[in-house]
Amino acid sequence: MNTEGLVVADALSRFITDEALPGSGVDGGAFWKGFSDLIHGFGPRNRDLLERRAELQGAIDDWHRANRGRALDRAGYRAFLEEIGYIEPGGPGFSITTSGVDPEMAEVAGPQLVVPIMNARFAINALNARWGSLYDALYGTDALGDPPPAGPYDPARGRRVVAWCRGFLDDVVPLSDGSHADATGYSVTDGGLRVRLSSGEATGLARPDRFAGYRGTPDSPGAVLLRNNGLHIIIEIDAGHPIGAGDPAGVADVVMEAAVTTILDLEDSIAAVDAEDKTLAYRNLLGLTRGDLTAEVTKNGRTFTRRLAEDRTFTAPDGSGFTLPGLSLFLARNVGHLMTTPAVLDRDGNEAYEGLVDAMVTTLVACHDLRGQAAGRNSRTGSFYVVKPKMHGSAEAAFTSEVFDHVEGVLGLPRDTVKIGLMDEERRTTLNLAECIRAARSRIVFINTGFLDRTGDEIHTSMEAGPMVPKTTMKAQGWIQAYEDWNVDVGIACGLRGRAQIGKGMWAAPDLMAAMLEEKVGHPMAGADCAWVPSPTAATLHATHYHRVDVAARQDEIADRPPRGLEELLEIPLAPRTDWTSEEIAAELRNNAQGILGYVVRWVDAGIGCSKVPDINDIGLMEDRATCRISSQHIANWLHHRVVDRDQVMETMKEMAVVVDRQNSDDPTYRPMAPGYDGPAFKAACDLVFLGKQQPSGYTEPILHARRAELKRRLTSG
Repeated sequence: MNTEGLVVADALSRFITDEALPGSGVDGGAFWKGFSDLIHGFGPRNRDLLERRAELQGAIDDWHRANRGRALDRAGYRAFLEEIGYIEPGGPGFSITTSGVDPEMAEVAGPQLVVPIMNARFAINALNARWGSLYDALYGTDALGDPPPAGPYDPARGRRVVAWCRGFLDDVVPLSDGSHADATGYSVTDGGLRVRLSSGEATGLARPDRFAGYRGTPDSPGAVLLRNNGLHIIIEIDAGHPIGAGDPAGVADVVMEAAVTTILDLEDSIAAVDAEDKTLAYRNLLGLTRGDLTAEVTKNGRTFTRRLAEDRTFTAPDGSGFTLPGLSLFLARNVGHLMTTPAVLDRDGNEAYEGLVDAMVTTLVACHDLRGQAAGRNSRTGSFYVVKPKMHGSAEAAFTSEVFDHVEGVLGLPRDTVKIGLMDEERRTTLNLAECIRAARSRIVFINTGFLDRTGDEIHTSMEAGPMVPKTTMKAQGWIQAYEDWNVDVGIACGLRGRAQIGKGMWAAPDLMAAMLEEKVGHPMAGADCAWVPSPTAATLHATHYHRVDVAARQDEIADRPPRGLEELLEIPLAPRTDWTSEEIAAELRNNAQGILGYVVRWVDAGIGCSKVPDINDIGLMEDRATCRISSQHIANWLHHRVVDRDQVMETMKEMAVVVDRQNSDDPTYRPMAPGYDGPAFKAACDLVFLGKQQPSGYTEPILHARRAELKRRLTSG
């Protein structure tokens, strides 16, 4: 399609014309003209921002080369970064002015899922994960300390699950007297919850205001709804259920309000390299927005259609009816400023910046939630939430806000309808976080740390400074904790409390739920309103942490602590020694190479952007481009500083390709990398390492996209 100076691929133009525009309330002619104005007006500015990144990186490289071998003079280093504009002058204190924000984003602390938008089944599961069975999550994982047994239902394990849940209820919604473990019945009397105990006595909640409602009749409810720290718990009661039949109170399950929010990801967790891929992503987003996306699922030999869940209806303590959302509130993560897409060409035949295309098309899709028949399916306040990753500094944040000014004008939306989630995952953004927030202060609804991308950028930015510590010890570096604290300190100082989310990163091991229950409570304790989890089951378990920790109270406490200093963030994770043994170097290389290959072979060969990938010890870890970025940049750094040489790295890559082939041997569609080592996937992995130093900001996207597109062309041509 040729229109208004744009050449739009047929798949995308048909989607926009035939599916996205009808029912959006947007005139087609106005859309295409505004789209062209966006690409041609903002494209050159986008390019200038990328050139500024390269200019700053060149200056930093020169500085490190001139000072190599000397102890880092933090004061001098800071002065240099300020002189070149990498560290920006700070302005006066301020608070964000974001308004019209749904309570899930502004007030309720809870788990957050990130899901690849191109997988319809995963996306539906994620939105349906607003509610999850705690009984199932405990029984079916290692959360109790051991994995579930094979075979039929194990009554002994079931009793352990019930005991764990009763103890949890006693901790977060205790009774005035006695224990939930002694309950023989629940009822509602005079608007209050009454619990009959095995002793024959009746009691209520220690905090009666935590009773939020019920389903069924007051004297014999089918469910009891409790609320603590803004999150809900449902005690499901059904004496006819196989589990409820054996429970003195007929309790069949404890259901948690779990994934309060979900990021539908068009970026790191997908492999979208052409118009067909982008169109699938946009079409799934439209289906989720309108509520009509379905997926055929085959499980245990049975095929069925998975749909989005309905809202849940209850009776309030005063007898009035109300509903709670059945779905997680979603945000759409657009791509950053770097990449271009062949789906749209400008008047000169150049690929359009993909982030601009995402801004226009995802907001057009959101119009179905903002007006018309599907209005309010996602946001009840008339907002559209966009997570914007990989921005460097306040000028890029301001640019993003201006892009959405334009998009809103074209689509006839009120100013600031689009709210921005700012990913604090690049070093220049961290150091200037307050100014980045200021640049979009009427739109900011979310900030989040991302350890892996942040570390990848740390390595690339300081590539010339010297060899870095092994990746396995990176989390022990002082700057990491300073970064995590700094993000919360700045967010609180900029007025995000009660108005926007402060988030933390992913638990990467979906099979290690006992460890997650033990460790991930640290995220709400750190003052995070949300933290990422890898599955609906993990969301259900992580929700228990937000009942045990009052995040709002923690943020009040944190607001009084001395903030972290900028100098702490300027620590560079240089290795204090480089006399590693050959065995230590080999182990580090193998770990990095196996991680790169295990991820890249799925990305390039199968088009899977994020999945559970076995690590070198065969432990399944969630991998995406962020994990690939840090591993590839780390090897590139050691290559550059001659800790390792090219032959050694190539030998290790081939060795680990054999390991990855073995780990994927049960997949009939898998194409082995060995013994030829000449396929696009293996070449992509090698490019990421051997060309890693030259990649802009160390990003993996250019190489991955090129090799995936090469493979798709090869398959298409036969």
